[in-house]
Amino acid sequence: MADFRQQQHQQRPGGQGFASTLPGKGPSTSQVLAVVTLLSVGGTLLFLSGLTLVGTLIGLAVTTPVFVIFSPVLVPTALVIGLGVLGFLASGAFGVTALSSLSWMASHSQSLIRGPLTQTLDQAKRKAQETAGQLGQKARETGQTVQGKAQEATKGAPGQEVSRT
Repeated sequence: MADFRQQQHQQRPGGQGFASTLPGKGPSTSQVLAVVTLLSVGGTLLFLSGLTLVGTLIGLAVTTPVFVIFSPVLVPTALVIGLGVLGFLASGAFGVTALSSLSWMASHSQSLIRGPLTQTLDQAKRKAQETAGQLGQKARETGQTVQGKAQEATKGAPGQEVSRT
């Protein structure tokens, strides 16, 4: 035992024990107020939780015999009420599912009827316009090519006069 105390004094310089680990001054006023406030609030909450536990145990001790006496009535009643609530909830869920399924089927069938047909017509119109534009461009290019060759042929032929009107 004496060896243990000597080792403690050797480990801590100054030999003052716990006080040597604290800073030179004591705790500040705000720290003291925080500790006092936390202790009072914590004590009050601990007292209230104990009071709640005691009240719960007393209530359970009083009502347990009542539950045992009336259990042949209470258990079937609770089951009927629980199953009734479950039935209403299931009915509502099935109704919402049915309505959403019917709504999806209606919108899907409308998109099948109207969607591809209008898309096909729009695509055909665009393709016809593109083809007409390409054909017009090709006709202009061909016309210019023919006109250029005709001019070359008339200029390059010897002995022919070119009449300009």
